[in-house]
This record gives sequence, C-alpha cells and structure tokens, in this order.
Amino acid sequence: MKFTPPKTGKFNPRKIGLVLAGILVIIALFTSIYIVDQTEQAVITRFGKFIAIKNPGLHMKLPFGIDHNYTVNVTTVQTQEFGYRTTRGGSRPVYIDQMREATMLTGDLNIVNVEWIIQYRVRDPKAWTFNVYERIPTIRDVSRSVINMLVGDRAIMDIMNVERVAIEAEGIIMMNEIFRGYELGIEVIAVKLQNVAAPAGVQEAFEDVNKAMQDRERLINEGQQAYNEEIPRTRGQAEQLVLIAQGYATERVNKANGDVARFNAVYEEFRRAPDVTRQRLYYEMMEEVFANEKDMTLIDRNLNNFLPMMNLAPAITGQGAR
Repeated sequence: MKFTPPKTGKFNPRKIGLVLAGILVIIALFTSIYIVDQTEQAVITRFGKFIAIKNPGLHMKLPFGIDHNYTVNVTTVQTQEFGYRTTRGGSRPVYIDQMREATMLTGDLNIVNVEWIIQYRVRDPKAWTFNVYERIPTIRDVSRSVINMLVGDRAIMDIMNVERVAIEAEGIIMMNEIFRGYELGIEVIAVKLQNVAAPAGVQEAFEDVNKAMQDRERLINEGQQAYNEEIPRTRGQAEQLVLIAQGYATERVNKANGDVARFNAVYEEFRRAPDVTRQRLYYEMMEEVFANEKDMTLIDRNLNNFLPMMNLAPAITGQGAR
C-alpha cells in the first residue's frame, strides 16, 4: 500500500495580518488604560517630556510607551525614622549605623543619643518625580543635618527637658526651607523627638540630675500654687478689714454729727428758757440714773439732806422719795 502525505493549506497572509492586528489592539488597550487611586495623582510624560497631572480615576494615554504615567501618593503621611527602625511586629531594633546617626554633640560638649522621626507629605508630584533623583537619601541627610545643628546649639539638660518642643518646631521650619530650595515637592508636617538620653556610661548620673530638675520644677509649681491661693485670700481679708474700718468711721462721724446737732438744739432751748431747760436736763439725767433697779443702790435713802424729787422707783420703795 502506498503512503500519501496529508495535504497542507495554502499560506494566507490575510489571516496572519488579522491575528497580528488583534494582538496589537490588545497591547494598545493594555498600554493606554491606567487607573489612578484615590490617594494618588499621576504624572504623565510623552516621549519623556512632562505634559499633565491626572487626578484619581480611569484615564487613557497614548499606547506603546509613547505616554508614560508615574503615580505619586499625595495624601498619605510618610514617615522616616532616625536612630532606630520599627519592624512590622512593633519592636525597635537599633543597629550600628542607626546608633551613629543618633549620637550627637551638644552645645556644652556633651554626647547625647537622639532618636526622632519626621513626617511629610508630597505636595508637588511633578517636582517629586523629576527634580531630585535620590529622594529618600536626600530627605534623611537634610533631616540629620538640621537636628545635629539644633542639638549642637543647646546644652544637654535643655535638650532633655525644656528645649524639646523648640527643637521640633524649628526643625519643621528649617527642613521645609531646605526642601523648597531643592524643589523636592514635599512638606514636612511634623518632627518628633522620640527618645533623648545620655550615653550608657553616664545614664544613671544624668537621670539623677534630670530627677532633681523635675523635683525643682514641681516644688516651684507647688509654691506658685500656694502663693496663688494665699495672696487672693489675704487681699480679700485686708479689703474686708478696710471696709469694716470705713463703716465704723462713717458710723462714728454720723453719731458725732448727731450729738452736735442735738447739743445745738438743746443750747438754743437753753438760750430761750435757761431755768426750764436746766430743770428738764436734771430730770432727764436722774431718769437715766434710775433706769433700772440696780441703780437704786447708788443712792442712800437714809441721808437726811436728800432733796425731794419724783418717785422714780415705786415698785421697790412702795412710797415716795424721802
């Protein structure tokens, strides 16, 4: 039996062209559609030249690498750590290079270990994408130089206590000025000193000094609190005494004025009728003397030369005056 090989179809260029066209369409679709996340913006270039910034959403671009998109996170606050690194489990291992970046010389020629973080956000995605090649190393170098300078201007005890907030505030200002000069496209929003401590060899002595300074501040605050409590109370008591004295003075003046007015009235009556007024005053004085029963013992009723007068205490004597 004779073997006959199978017949092959003729070469069809049209079919091959359609297949290639379909592949090109698929590639064009995949390279022309891109999605920008809600936290991002996209920097678009055409043949390597910047043309636009796109906001979140679904967008189209020229395919086959003609347009290229660089997505930049512009809403998330990013953090850089200095002197330590936080692992995913939350621990903080410190290595030799991190210890070196944390060791600084203070203004009073002491050595201090400073751990800190900076937090920043991308404000200009175009500048962030094109202006600086080594962005993260630049951020770290600038941060280290600024913190070293601020620490070097201060004494070690000030850094560990009262100057922490000042260093953080000045660090934000100085870093942002430098980054604006570099046109890096970021804004530092926070600088936080995490841990400021003396070297291990003198740590105990510095802790004692720090404790003494804290005790001093506590005692000063307690004294100020006592002062604020006592001084207003004392001033209130003094004002109360002054008011009482003023009231007493007013009372005495009014009483004296009343006595003067009464004396003047009696004097006028005396000028008009001296005898009548004299006798009326005598009776008033005697009535005042015998105002109560105890005053009766002031007069000896056995005196033979006691002058006749009104019976001022009939309840006791039961008879008139002798």
